[in-house]
Amino acid sequence: MKLVLDTNVLIAAFITHGVCNELLEYCALNHGVILSPFIIAELKEKLVQKFGYSAREAEDVTRLLRSRFAVVTAGKLESPICRDADDDNILATALAGHCECVATGDQDILALEGVGGLRIVTPSGFWETEE
Repeated sequence: MKLVLDTNVLIAAFITHGVCNELLEYCALNHGVILSPFIIAELKEKLVQKFGYSAREAEDVTRLLRSRFAVVTAGKLESPICRDADDDNILATALAGHCECVATGDQDILALEGVGGLRIVTPSGFWETEE
């Protein structure tokens, strides 16, 4: 399955050991994770500004992700779906990457339940899609 792990899931995967870390590792081995320049830039920015990573450490994280996952260029959605344009970028990435699923902790995206055939799940809810 191809899927997008939202920026918040990726951040949690790198700053804690828990559900998001396990999800990232599992998906790296068993699925096609799709990223976009937007997700990579947002991840890098948040790691440095909010979580005290050095610019080099954040670059190492994004280099690792680029080496393991596909990066697609996502255009704009035909019309906004979310109240936050950043959330639309996550959905646009999933649609451009022909994904089946988005794993996110963002309540605004989760409230959509699905867009254009995408399943939208929490990181812990992802395991239910594997059954």
